[in-house]
Amino acid sequence: MMRILTDIHNRKVRLTDERHVHIESEHPEMIGQLDKLQETLLNPDKIVRSRTDSQVELFYRYYDVTPVTQKYLCIVVKVLPADLFILTAYFTDTIKKGDVLWQRN
Repeated sequence: MMRILTDIHNRKVRLTDERHVHIESEHPEMIGQLDKLQETLLNPDKIVRSRTDSQVELFYRYYDVTPVTQKYLCIVVKVLPADLFILTAYFTDTIKKGDVLWQRN
C-alpha cells in the first residue's frame, strides 16, 4: 500500500511499498518510524538541496530520542515537476552541505 505524505510546502510526497521496505531493511532502526517521517516532512529543521542531484531535497529534523540515541532524521526526496517521492530515510549525526532551501528560524 503506497502512502502519501505531505511536506511543509503542502506538496504530496509518495512513499512506495518498495521504498518503505528498502528503508526498513537497509536501516533497521527506521522500523516503526513512519510517524517521524511525516513529522519531519511537515515540520523540518532544515531542507538542503543535494550537491550530487539537483532534483533531490534532504529534509532534516532533530530528535532527542530515536532507536539510536539523539540524531537527525534525514529524508531524501526526489522532486520532479509532477511527482515527489521518498528515495530513502535514515538517522544521522550531521546535516549534509548544500544550498539551504528552507530553515526554521
